[in-house]
Amino acid sequence: MKYQKNYYYFKSAFSSILCDKIIKEGKSNNIKMGATGHRDPRDKFEVEEVKKKRDSNIAWIEDIWLKRELLYYVNRANKMAGWNFDIVDSEACQFTIYDKGQYYGWHTDSDGEFYQPEKNRGNLMRKLSVTVSLSDQEEYEGGLLQFDIRNKSEPNKSEIITCREILPRGSIVVFPSYTWHRVSPVTRGTRLSLVQWNYGPGYK
Repeated sequence: MKYQKNYYYFKSAFSSILCDKIIKEGKSNNIKMGATGHRDPRDKFEVEEVKKKRDSNIAWIEDIWLKRELLYYVNRANKMAGWNFDIVDSEACQFTIYDKGQYYGWHTDSDGEFYQPEKNRGNLMRKLSVTVSLSDQEEYEGGLLQFDIRNKSEPNKSEIITCREILPRGSIVVFPSYTWHRVSPVTRGTRLSLVQWNYGPGYK
């Protein structure tokens, strides 16, 4: 485990057996097109709008045991990185499939009206995001998790960081949900991952 710039990572934290179990569970659920915010993937116009930002397929996993597994690492990262956010609960896990040519453009996990605390969850908002690599890094190319570190004093300046620590299978990365990030287009094979969001009271 180690803190790197704006994220905290745990190398190969999940075993291959656990990764296989998660993949099996994800593929057994209802796989559908990944959406953003409250957009309806059944509407043709909405699909076109979504694909300007994101192209992937997902399934939801709501198993309590998996949420508990992830919460252990989220709590450790929250403390060790010095964020010390007030985390009260987490959302269901999202099993994500990126095939060749698929991607997720630049975004934050807490941006937009849909994610604001006054809109849902009883004045709670996303605080920490977590990503788990479920694929062996030899199984795909591209599909890189990248962060855009915005300079608060000079908003037009940024620094792009490629998170290579996530590449070994079973590795976990935790980062503040307000961080700009993306998954670059997959150029070969299929990238499988698990993502989840943990929330708490709005910032004061």
